[in-house]
Amino acid sequence: MKDKHIRIRIQQCLALAEASNCVRRCFGALLLDPERNVILMDGYNGGPRGGGQLCGGATCVRDELGIESGTRMEIGCHHAEMNVICNAAASGVATRGAWLIVTGEPCVLCAKLIHHAGITRVLVVRGGYLGANGVGYLQAHGVGVDWVDGPPDPRAGAPCDEV
Repeated sequence: MKDKHIRIRIQQCLALAEASNCVRRCFGALLLDPERNVILMDGYNGGPRGGGQLCGGATCVRDELGIESGTRMEIGCHHAEMNVICNAAASGVATRGAWLIVTGEPCVLCAKLIHHAGITRVLVVRGGYLGANGVGYLQAHGVGVDWVDGPPDPRAGAPCDEV
């Protein structure tokens, strides 16, 4: 993919993250076909499809419980990476050989999903969430990881609805 196309996809991914209903942090993820330069599927973090909440509504359960970043990943919302991979599976869209752009570092659980889905490259937008992550897992299992510059993410450190 050309650099200009990657820059455009990063902007699209950041815009997609604005759809998140998470009160803590908003993430977006785009699954791409790198040969044809097309978006295969998209996803963002939040509650279950069709409504409902995994968190405490106006507050984040992870914050309320004092859960350290990168731990207890079963508590909280669906991650953008999980969402995009599940959306692809539900729609019959192949993930093998695809690239993924994500607005922050994947956690270890998402890294496992990415690897097992056959995604070959992950582009992580600099300036996104930089907590405990699964980048080491991805690299150890042959998934390419590139850090890409994007426009400053105005959501970094602020709940989505404050932007």
